[in-house]
Amino acid sequence: MITALPVDFPDTAVEADVLEGLALVESQMREAARVEESLLTEASLHLVDAGGKRLRATLVLLAAQFGNARDPRIVPAAVAIELTHLATLFHDDVMDEAAIRRGHPSANSRWDNTIAILTGDFLFARASRILADLGAEAIRIQTETFARLVSGQVAETVGPREGEDPLHHYWRVVTDKTASLIATSGRFGAMFADAPDDVVARIEPACEALGVAFQISDDILDIASETGQSGKTPGIDLREGVRSLPVLHALELAGPGDERLRALLESGPLTDDAEHAEALTLLRAHPGMDAARADLIRWAERAREQILELPPAWARGAFEKLCDYVIQRTG
Repeated sequence: MITALPVDFPDTAVEADVLEGLALVESQMREAARVEESLLTEASLHLVDAGGKRLRATLVLLAAQFGNARDPRIVPAAVAIELTHLATLFHDDVMDEAAIRRGHPSANSRWDNTIAILTGDFLFARASRILADLGAEAIRIQTETFARLVSGQVAETVGPREGEDPLHHYWRVVTDKTASLIATSGRFGAMFADAPDDVVARIEPACEALGVAFQISDDILDIASETGQSGKTPGIDLREGVRSLPVLHALELAGPGDERLRALLESGPLTDDAEHAEALTLLRAHPGMDAARADLIRWAERAREQILELPPAWARGAFEKLCDYVIQRTG
């Protein structure tokens, strides 16, 4: 259960209201994960109970503050968003052959790929059932968002098209695979709270930009954080051969003295511990990290530009603080 939000919000009473909403989201997620087949229930709850930031649900609840935050559709919408996100994590772990998820054995390593895939399908079906009660527009938005998620995942899997700039490919993947569902989180919150249309129109791109910024910050932390500092093992992307944003910038900016770093980054997955540690050391000191931080600030400020056009309210201040937080967490 979420007992604290990532930033201090201006109004403690409404912050408590958001936390209360998150508690309801958590309870309803657990209820949605239960089914007659006990193994499916166990596998679904496995990842629900592993926790997480619940960023998407938080954004639904925050965006709802621009309208009627007590509308009975808000919490179910947040539940559907989080279940959709969890469904993609089950599938991601199968494709990545991941052994760990949120500090616990992944479903595919605890059971097998078949169980993990079917559990992801089940949670997506549960999310769709919840949204069906919220109307045809909710289903339409969900299907369009999920199509973007899949498109982004496929683009990441196959890599850049022939002649495509790797950085352009990165932005396409991150925007579709990661930021699209975060954008829909804000849209659902404002929409189901009956906020004005212009608020809905600004919340969605603001949250999408925030989603891109959060992914960039994760990429930076994967390189910059020391063991245990971020709660994750550093350099996971390097071990898997994933070209995250700092790696792409390092390759683009590589100069005459960067031959060794280039050779390591272009060699594929760095499974050798010594080479992995060497690449981390070289990358942390490379200008590619500064370039990635500049991109992070640019996307966070893009979100802020939309947020500052929202009506003055405590929720606007909370969104601004999220822009600050996503930058500061890599400092």
